[in-house]
Amino acid sequence: MNRPDGRSANQLRPLSFTPGIAPHATGSVLVATGNTRVICSAMIEESVPRWMKEQGVTGGWLTAEYSMLPYSTLDRKARDSSRGKVDGRSVEIQRLIGRSLRAVIDLEALGSRTLWVDCDVLQADGGTRTASITGGCVAAYMACRKLVEDKKLRQMPVRQLVSAVSVGMVGGVPLLDLNYVEDRDAAVDMNLVVTEGGSYVEVQGSGEEAVFTPEEFQLMLDLGREGAAQLVRAQRVALGIELEGACTI
Repeated sequence: MNRPDGRSANQLRPLSFTPGIAPHATGSVLVATGNTRVICSAMIEESVPRWMKEQGVTGGWLTAEYSMLPYSTLDRKARDSSRGKVDGRSVEIQRLIGRSLRAVIDLEALGSRTLWVDCDVLQADGGTRTASITGGCVAAYMACRKLVEDKKLRQMPVRQLVSAVSVGMVGGVPLLDLNYVEDRDAAVDMNLVVTEGGSYVEVQGSGEEAVFTPEEFQLMLDLGREGAAQLVRAQRVALGIELEGACTI
């Protein structure tokens, strides 16, 4: 099958990380995957949510916010503030980002503080939620590393990296890392969140007026794990973490 951008079925879009994009954040990165671009930042708040104090929950917390800037799509997207509420899609995605990052961070080791991860979409061409998770992990790692460097933490609370990627069935062919056109035309669309150790945090999959067989499901899982392994290696390079001993999933 000929893809719009000439990629092979198991090939990620061109990927890059530009760290330090937001100087006032504790950790930040611009993640670009194809024509999708997301600024991910992480900031530390030296307190925890009220519900943790009221319920006597120890350790820290991580929470995420996600938004698409008005100019991120062809038609202007109204800001949530102008509508007076966050739209349902944004709520779903920011909860997914939070779950994905909390899965790989030791909140007890984080101490009594909150790690805020903000993901702002500059340009959308498919895969904004997966790019936000992959970039958000890099930003969170940078923020935690800064806490260790400043001797506010004795050890890194990030136990392993986590990445996310989309897969789908388009024209009967399983494809990795769908852009907008492919996502629009996909009979089956799936997002995988996979830890560096190879465990799944979440699998979101559905047939778009179609069904998929167990064999197709396995093909997409295998393709997604292959893509996730590549993303983890790119994260490690961006963070300057030694690749020796890195899990290839």
